Amino acid sequence: MPDPPVAVRLTTESATGLDPGVRRRLDRTGLLPSGSHVLIALSGGVDSVCLLHVLRFGCDGFGFALTAAHFDHRMRTGSNEDAHWVRGLCRAWEVPLIEGAASEELRSEQAARRARYAFLEQAADRAAADRIATAHHADDQIETILFRLLRGTGLRGLAGIPAQRGRIVRPLLAWDRAAILAYAGRRGIVALDDPTNIDRRFARNWIRHDILPVLDRQMPGARAALLRLASDAAAEEAAWNPVIDDLLDRIRIQQDGNAIRLARAGMLGYHRLVRGRIVRRAFERLGRMPGRSGTLAALAFISTGSSGHSIILAGGYRIEREFDRFVFRAPPIPEEAADEALEIRRSGEGRGRVRLAGRIVEFAWRTATDVIEGEVPLDPGVLRFPLRVRGWEPGDRIRGAAGTRKLKKVFAERRIPRSDRNRVCVLAGSDGRVLWVEGVGRAADAEPPMGAPAFLFRWADGNDG
Repeated sequence: MPDPPVAVRLTTESATGLDPGVRRRLDRTGLLPSGSHVLIALSGGVDSVCLLHVLRFGCDGFGFALTAAHFDHRMRTGSNEDAHWVRGLCRAWEVPLIEGAASEELRSEQAARRARYAFLEQAADRAAADRIATAHHADDQIETILFRLLRGTGLRGLAGIPAQRGRIVRPLLAWDRAAILAYAGRRGIVALDDPTNIDRRFARNWIRHDILPVLDRQMPGARAALLRLASDAAAEEAAWNPVIDDLLDRIRIQQDGNAIRLARAGMLGYHRLVRGRIVRRAFERLGRMPGRSGTLAALAFISTGSSGHSIILAGGYRIEREFDRFVFRAPPIPEEAADEALEIRRSGEGRGRVRLAGRIVEFAWRTATDVIEGEVPLDPGVLRFPLRVRGWEPGDRIRGAAGTRKLKKVFAERRIPRSDRNRVCVLAGSDGRVLWVEGVGRAADAEPPMGAPAFLFRWADGNDG
């Protein structure tokens, strides 16, 4: 069955480039450095279509490589038709497209978000993209702040949606939807209309359609005030970060891969709100930051807990009191879960698994020209067998668009916690060359020629059963 016609109109104005404000923002913030490979989250709605248009037709001189990614949440009848439309759009605009779909019924916005971002991360790995661009804008920021206020958030939550988190970037966050619609109108862009955007069962929709219009009528400056609040909260959080790191280091007695020991007297010497920040930062270093309830429980234990007692938080993280110190612990790794690398001796087809810090990952590989969703293609010409799937090793480097870089620095930029790095899969050749890193992507010089046979592999978390 042929794809339906593409509902997109382009005028000659599309070649005139970015609006000056957008270009200045990209230059100033470095969200999308020149030479980046950008994976664009493309739903087919006007926001994401305009983002694709801006980067595709208005970025001469930036040297972007673009790939689009479309995820079908399967939360409404006919959602698969969106994929046909997006496919036609990408073909017309000559942008490669990676498609994915939910494997099970998604019943909430939170579940949909988790599935979508998991797909985007895998798609970025497959495309060797160093940036994932989403089309969040200022109105999304306002809705997020209101939603968090109504649920009861702290200062960190008031900071709203960050312009960048790891390789996820949001280039349109400084513009509201009216500006985006005006951009679409000037350039004759038509996009899909998702009917779920008016479904009041979803909290963001009744905030968007019921609460914000009332605020606009009764308090015309409310939107700008909420954006200022988010900006101020983000600035204050950024200012606190180095201060808390310094305070934590002052009272730290010892730290290894699984535990941090802090002086009790030093901790109790700080204001309660400062203690809360130290608690969150200590657990963040161990791999997981507690939420509001976990932080409150930790603070109560720090104030009243006796020596020899402990408290367990979500995920198996705990705080113990040992005489004059507190010990923050991550969940232990079972002794029997010794690391096991996987050796791939030749091309062709095969399966195997790797065990890293108690985590089991299943791998499958083959050599072919057709790429199935979820597979990462590599150029057979750069492979030196036997290949090894292993954990990260000090000194590992991976080649990007701007040259080779140490994985240690790449992990830090992607905000991969130190305690999680020994669970990240690395694929390397017998010559030690790193070809692919989970959560980072493929080496820039390992991309196979278009249409040629490629070494293809895929991975998934497994278990001993």
